[in-house]
Amino acid sequence: MADIQDRREAMVDYQVTARGITDDRVLTAMRIVPRERFVPDELAEFAYEDAPLPIEAGQTISQPYIVALMLEAAEIQPDDRILEIGVGSGYAAAVMSRIARRVHAIDRHEELADLARERMAALGYDNVVIRAGDGTRGWPENAPFDVILVAAGGPAIPTPLREQLALGGRLVIPVGAADEQRLMRVTRIGDDSYVEDDLGSVRFVPLIGKHGWASSERRNTNSDPVQAIRNAAEPLPEIDDPQFASFIDRFADARILLLGEASHGTSEFYRARAAITRRLIAEHGFTIVAVEADWPDAAAIDRYVRGRKPPQPDSMRPFQRFPTWMWRNEEVAAFVTWLEAHNRGKPARERAGFHGLDLYNLTASIDAVLAYLDREDPEAATVARERYACLAPFGSDPQSYGRMAITEGFARCEEAVVAQLRDLFERGLEKRQLGEDDFLDAAQNARLVANAEAYYRAMYRGAAASWNLRDTHMFGTLELLLAANGATAKAVVWAHNSHIGDARATEMGQSRGEINLGELCREHYGEEARLIGFGTHDGTVAAATDWGGPMEMKQVNPSRPGSYEQLCHEVGPERFLLDLREGENPDARALLGEARLERFIGVIYRPETERWSHYASAVLPDQYDSWLWFDRTEAVRPLPVANERGGADTFPFGL
Repeated sequence: MADIQDRREAMVDYQVTARGITDDRVLTAMRIVPRERFVPDELAEFAYEDAPLPIEAGQTISQPYIVALMLEAAEIQPDDRILEIGVGSGYAAAVMSRIARRVHAIDRHEELADLARERMAALGYDNVVIRAGDGTRGWPENAPFDVILVAAGGPAIPTPLREQLALGGRLVIPVGAADEQRLMRVTRIGDDSYVEDDLGSVRFVPLIGKHGWASSERRNTNSDPVQAIRNAAEPLPEIDDPQFASFIDRFADARILLLGEASHGTSEFYRARAAITRRLIAEHGFTIVAVEADWPDAAAIDRYVRGRKPPQPDSMRPFQRFPTWMWRNEEVAAFVTWLEAHNRGKPARERAGFHGLDLYNLTASIDAVLAYLDREDPEAATVARERYACLAPFGSDPQSYGRMAITEGFARCEEAVVAQLRDLFERGLEKRQLGEDDFLDAAQNARLVANAEAYYRAMYRGAAASWNLRDTHMFGTLELLLAANGATAKAVVWAHNSHIGDARATEMGQSRGEINLGELCREHYGEEARLIGFGTHDGTVAAATDWGGPMEMKQVNPSRPGSYEQLCHEVGPERFLLDLREGENPDARALLGEARLERFIGVIYRPETERWSHYASAVLPDQYDSWLWFDRTEAVRPLPVANERGGADTFPFGL
């Protein structure tokens, strides 16, 4: 019980208050109402996540922040009588019942109305009245209302709802197209006089009814998205075929080419990225391979493939931390072997490097900074050790630093790690070392320590804050690599679809306030950045059930009906490319431009909760420039994990 209450408090603090909601009545009510009682039992563990959740009748319970935003906009007072249109699970009505005198609520789904009524009775919320019906007509026999709240988006503000407002009453409703609306507040100031305020862009399900969207008002049923994809799909040969990657030539003018993956444990995704990258390096002048891995681990690979001095013989092998299989697998090892052979004999500036964008490996980065300073400036190394000592107690469990850092006593680490980063860069500028590999490595490790310290603190302030810091760090690292390699440098990025697909076209950007690497690349580089997503229908995947748990070979569920993956599965070919750039395949772009579900599997895969834990709403043509499809896929082939030590003969994987 204490854990649930703590999560509810954290939801209010980090998802609601931190985003600017200040109405004490709303905040207090949200701290009281048990949101876990308003979702299906199997999703109760996700009740306090910063996202909407699926509920019965194919509907959703809104993201907590959106509920708070609408309630604050309504300016609810203790004596108010409220009408809610679209009661859904009943959560918003329950929160309002803790503030106002009485709540009337309507839903067009009788199943939802019955369930919401049962939940109110079980919780003893006896000032809520619920019925099934057409909410766009309002509830005239109980009018007027001080507040009317509409939890669905209509093409216009329904006249009956305007008329059922009391003088001074507030109507809050999303208005606009079926896929995106503006949140409007309408205040009645006279018999026929109203004031409208635009509160910003939102996305809600359609408001169905006489004064909303007709249930049949959908896309032309004669338009078949499967056939449109079939017409646009470019079948591809086997990955091992020399012509497999030839499609990438159309993107070769880009300065940054981002290659995604729908999971962190699928062989075809790694093999396809390797084939594409080999072509980009060998034929199109790309010299930077930047991957969703920690900088110090990838740096060990980089030293090997570019023929630089390997680490000291007693240093640890790279990629020994969870999830080891993500980079320590046969598919990556084969690419690394090719890259080393390709670089051999080339001038240093022409060799392609292998670099990590991520920031998790705090301990290894600290060790790398200290090792560099021990060689170059022992006196500066002593100062650095004193500064980094603040983080020493948390080396094996940096998440615990995040928990402690929310108290004032541990905030002092921030100043120390930032000071170390500043001193290192000033030292480099003085000695003109910014183009030197060893200095770049040390400087990036110092930057990683500073950002990782902030990241682990942000983890306990909300998911969006930590996600945004992490992806901003990735983008900053990518820019640093481009700058260090000269004005003509070109980079290929390997990262998950959730990082490389433009967040603005997904639920993560539209509902959760998250940004990502793909969005930042598009904003800064325009068409010089190209984003390619990867997808699959079913097969096997290497993944864990919980963070830090053992790797398992799991069966991937067949894709859900109505998802982008299900459409692609129905197209037919085992492998194909779908070019989604503006001006290419306009019919497919138009028919895929309606938001649908898209699957995202990371290092954690839970098939039993897949709809919530691994699907999110997205608009594929806005998210990617191209989509690479593999109908059936297999798990990566992990390499053995051992804390082996050794020299260059078996470097970097100890094979």
